Amino acid sequence: MTTTEHEPAVEITGVTKVFNPGRPDRVTALTGVDLTVRRGEFVSLIGPSGCGKSTLLRLVADLIPVSEGTVRVAGKPARTARLDREYGIAFQQAGLFEWRTVQRNVELPLELRGTGRRERRVRAREMLELVGLADFAGHYPAQLSGGMQQRVAIARALAVHPPLLLMDEPFGALDEMTRERLQDELLRVCARTGTSTIFVTHSIPEAVYLSDRVVVMSARPGRITAEIDIELAQRNETTRQTAEFFAGITRVRQALRGGPAAQRPDEAGPVGEAEPADPAVSR
Repeated sequence: MTTTEHEPAVEITGVTKVFNPGRPDRVTALTGVDLTVRRGEFVSLIGPSGCGKSTLLRLVADLIPVSEGTVRVAGKPARTARLDREYGIAFQQAGLFEWRTVQRNVELPLELRGTGRRERRVRAREMLELVGLADFAGHYPAQLSGGMQQRVAIARALAVHPPLLLMDEPFGALDEMTRERLQDELLRVCARTGTSTIFVTHSIPEAVYLSDRVVVMSARPGRITAEIDIELAQRNETTRQTAEFFAGITRVRQALRGGPAAQRPDEAGPVGEAEPADPAVSR
């Protein structure tokens, strides 16, 4: 790992993204975005569809260039960080290669990095153990459930031990029970590895449950309108029934509606006074 102890995992300064500049179909996706993600922090991006959440994630990954501003990952320009493989990335679709076994799918980023065969096998096995799929190493993706495929995708993203994990609605297509199980799995993996995470989601409860901080974005052109610290004593199967959890949901919902998101969890009313949790922000 090349980051120093005091460098943020991600530093975004004055970022604007314009698609098709100089053309009639010009679109300003993001404008004036500033965001710092601390090392080991889990940050979720939430906002209405089309607000630029995924665009911002792709700028961090250097999959598309910024129009204005700077993006630094692990203290480096985003392009350098990408070439140095300072991050792992997972999308809504697992994106596994059907002709490769689970083991060989997880080995892929190591293979591209030139890691020797023996080390690849050992590292892939470690990652599969981490996500609870070591017994499926010889299976092919078509033999796995959707949730299991996503766990393989997470193992693959973590195979190079990146200091940063970028996730674009990785659980969005899963049923609720599988989604909650994988949320717990993800938190366990991140805690064990110390990985910093930027997580894109449409779901308010998911953002609150997973995050140290929820970043709320406006409709296009996307900008950050609120950053809400989430203070939960613990995250387990009972957390979703606590007053603190419902208070966090209320604060994020208020921020999305342009209301007083700065209310602290201990200032919110009893759980019975909180609005019921929306399963997701309206798409």
